[in-house]
Amino acid sequence: MSGFKLALQNNKVLQMSLLAAFVLVSALSVYLTSRSVIAFILLLGSLLLLYYTSLSNGMKWAVAGLLLILVIPFATAGGPSHESYMEVATQCGIYVAMALGLNIVVGFAGLLDLGFVAFFAIGAYTYGIFATGQANNFIPGDLFPLSGDYFWVFIILGGIMAAIFGVLLGLPVLRVKGDYLAIVTLGFGEIVRIIFNNLEKPVNITNGAMGLSSISPPNLFGLQFTFPHQFYFIVLGILAVVIFGVRRFEHSRIGRSWKAVRENEIAAQSMGIPLIRTKLTAFAIGASFSGLMGVVFAAKQTFIDPSSFTLLESTTILVMVVLGGMGSVPGVILGAVLVTLLNLQVLAEFTGWLNQLSMQGIITLPNALSPVKMQRFIFGAILILIAIFRPHGLISARNRKIPLSQVKEAETHEHPERSRTSQKVRRVNGG
Repeated sequence: MSGFKLALQNNKVLQMSLLAAFVLVSALSVYLTSRSVIAFILLLGSLLLLYYTSLSNGMKWAVAGLLLILVIPFATAGGPSHESYMEVATQCGIYVAMALGLNIVVGFAGLLDLGFVAFFAIGAYTYGIFATGQANNFIPGDLFPLSGDYFWVFIILGGIMAAIFGVLLGLPVLRVKGDYLAIVTLGFGEIVRIIFNNLEKPVNITNGAMGLSSISPPNLFGLQFTFPHQFYFIVLGILAVVIFGVRRFEHSRIGRSWKAVRENEIAAQSMGIPLIRTKLTAFAIGASFSGLMGVVFAAKQTFIDPSSFTLLESTTILVMVVLGGMGSVPGVILGAVLVTLLNLQVLAEFTGWLNQLSMQGIITLPNALSPVKMQRFIFGAILILIAIFRPHGLISARNRKIPLSQVKEAETHEHPERSRTSQKVRRVNGG
């Protein structure tokens, strides 16, 4: 067995062959069955198998793009459950982007944020207010609702608005950290939700608890986006930009500054890292990703109200980050997809199956342990087990390793005089 594992690690052709066979079998299973949660999860699991192959990063991205753009949409198009599959995949993409944004704040910068869903709400209401007739209540001229053509502009505006509020949140909390920071951000999230819930007087801006309905769906060159498979490609495009941006930030100067602040604020400040600017940047960039997806959420649902942006949503996103691995981009992606699949498909199907068995008299469950009530219990038990056996997350964060020869070469190019001095010292010492 160990010999086969060693041969598999060193043979990229064999890895690609096994991956292709796995993708083919799972894709055919999804395509030929009317609805199979297991087959769909296995098809998505092919992306995880791709991550663990020894292929180059460029090849992995190319294969992942092929799977996401062609294989998954085509495989799910075989049966009547096509739109339900695409709905789950779209929700996974939305939560992945939000979890990556929170990972910047919590995983990279070490700032515990329990009110992250507030930025999601800000992005959603930024588009929802102007994509309905609600804006006519405070802007004269009967200019609203805006058409779906403006959706693409509001994606950027939603991110900018969320980033501005991220900075406004960061300013008063720069002097607190740890538990106090968590309390302040939790309060911010609740304040935003309550404001949206009561901002119907004296001027009706958000329509209060009734929410905003009939939000204009996106429109591009006369094509109206109303189906989940159409939003799937919108989310996929935004998610590609978010992942690229997060990866670039992670290994940039600002990314290293975030990690330094996370490890020790005093040491980071003594090394010349501007503490205020670094924290505010983390809040702003992380919030902007959530604002982007808030606009997509409002357009996809065509209805939003304050009940969609509760503390439970913030906690769920934080669970995704912690479960996947704080500071780990692939870990956070895996955690977000896993939690979304558990909530939307796996636990719902499992509790529904138990409910059918109970109704048929095959099993007998007391009312206190009814399948519907057990769903959150099972979810919590799964999280506890993962936390016990994988305390650092499903895919823990790993620092980039740079060969010593590359460091010496860079030092030679940047400081040639220092390099010559060190060579003289080594010759004098007999090194």
